[in-house]
Amino acid sequence: MIQYAIYLAAGLIFTALDCIFIRHKASIFKWITSFFFYTIFINFSTIGILILYLHKPNSLASKLYQTSFALKYVVLACIVGIILLVIQAILSRRLQFEYQAPKRAWTDSITNFIILLFTVIGLLAIFFADWFIDFFGNITPEQFLFNLNSPIKGTSDDMTGAMIKGPILKAVFYSLPILFLIAFNRFNFQWATVENIKMFIKRSTIRFCLLIVATAVLISGLYYGSNKLKLREVYQAYNQDSKYIENNYVTDSKAQLKFPEKKRNLIHIYLESMENSYASKDLGGYMDENLIPNLTKLSDEGVHFSNTDKSLGGPQQIYGSGWSVAGMVNMGMGIPLKIPMNGNSYGKSGYFLPGAVGIGDILHKEGYNQTIMFGADADFGGLTTYFTTHGHYKIFDVKYARKQKLIPKDYNVWWGFEDDKLYKFAKDEITRLSKEGKPFNFTMETADTHFPDGYLSKNAPTPHKNQYANVISYSDEEAVKFIKWIQAKPFYDNTTIVITGDHRSMDKKFFKDFNPKYNRTVFNLILNPAVKPNKTTDRQYAPLDFYPTTLSAMGVEIKGHRLGLGTDLFSKEPTLIERDGFKKFDKELSIRSNYYDKEFVSEKQAK
Repeated sequence: MIQYAIYLAAGLIFTALDCIFIRHKASIFKWITSFFFYTIFINFSTIGILILYLHKPNSLASKLYQTSFALKYVVLACIVGIILLVIQAILSRRLQFEYQAPKRAWTDSITNFIILLFTVIGLLAIFFADWFIDFFGNITPEQFLFNLNSPIKGTSDDMTGAMIKGPILKAVFYSLPILFLIAFNRFNFQWATVENIKMFIKRSTIRFCLLIVATAVLISGLYYGSNKLKLREVYQAYNQDSKYIENNYVTDSKAQLKFPEKKRNLIHIYLESMENSYASKDLGGYMDENLIPNLTKLSDEGVHFSNTDKSLGGPQQIYGSGWSVAGMVNMGMGIPLKIPMNGNSYGKSGYFLPGAVGIGDILHKEGYNQTIMFGADADFGGLTTYFTTHGHYKIFDVKYARKQKLIPKDYNVWWGFEDDKLYKFAKDEITRLSKEGKPFNFTMETADTHFPDGYLSKNAPTPHKNQYANVISYSDEEAVKFIKWIQAKPFYDNTTIVITGDHRSMDKKFFKDFNPKYNRTVFNLILNPAVKPNKTTDRQYAPLDFYPTTLSAMGVEIKGHRLGLGTDLFSKEPTLIERDGFKKFDKELSIRSNYYDKEFVSEKQAK
């Protein structure tokens, strides 16, 4: 009943407006014919727009009109009706136009420019904020600033092109109606009656109204974009100084690291966006069907630290750890990746956190051979600089593979080359390292499970309807095959393998129906550690706790069981999250730290 009442009301209201104010003294016959015309035209037009252009296929469903949809329908129907009335008023010569030349051309031009500028900026703020989340996922603006402030080679898509085709094009397109009104605002609107012609709307009034609308678009756009990107929180964080990092950071000299007489090899495998949520619910995941059965089964052979009493769990994703480079800095240096307002360029100038000490630095001093392998371009995010200045790693990326003619010069799949090739190259590189007569550290990162939707290998089976689910399942299978290959080699007896997700997935569609109360954590597993853990469940910890934990797993003794901001999870020592609580810990890391900027970021530390 509500649905049809709305349809009839729309026709009746605009019939009355037409017959009373435009036609004036219309006959009963005109009332009837107008009622049929407006009812049919307005409602069919509105329903057509909703179904064909706004993609609302259920617009005829009666139950929808008992929700907020009814208000949206009424607004759209009124817009259609008003357009019809204006056309009717023009055709019947009720609404007339009087040309008026501008009195002050420069003033008008400046006002028109301001109107257009306010509109474009406001719309750009809205569309950029939405595009930002779609393109990068739910990341902080700090991460975006990091990517802008560091080398940006090796992205899977042209970010500049995506911005032009996305928010910039949309902002310009939706500004065209304002541009049209500005360009043709040359007339005064007059209303003709039987007796005379009266001024209805002046040209200057229209320009003033456009300025009000443009100002509203600007203010609302900036407010929306600022809230969406949480710019206020970032600004507030940068205008404070937290002493938390300074008070809790433990240097490698203070930790007095002691390596075993026979140094163990380290293989660290970063699995892109690998979460525990991909497991079945009975194991602590979120799926009805386990998407990572091989990794969960492999967990029985090693040490897996869980934040719950379930068999699967992981670290809490903290501030400055939610993207690949940040995840590596957290686990490799025991600190979050923070972006100082006036800090260094994270790779562009040849330095990357020059004052910080990481696993690569420590192992290099101990005589380790080190290789880092990516299927992407290691220049992206400054990773080339990070790994060459913190451990003198051999960089094996897509550029290296092309140079060595392992792939054609013009080969480019996904972020460079796909994981199928990555695992093949990794086997060859690990074999080479194992024959060098020195302890080695081999680190690699996969990429096929990167958002959006992942890269589905031509070799991957597709048992699931969702592409990302198929990509995850295939990644699980291939990763464990690779690990089993390592375990079958003679050098494995003296090798510790660390498998971690680099961060939580940023794919939006895959997680849209997840219960927001579910705590998503990344996968972690340590195989063949040199020590036994004191406790593996109900541990509240962060990615940066893997810094001392990885060294401990290699048999390195750490005085006080703490290094960087991390705590050795094999020990009984509580982590900073367990001691202070997650909220305090995360908030303190989000606040600017002058100590961090001075001790880790400042390029004076490199001189």
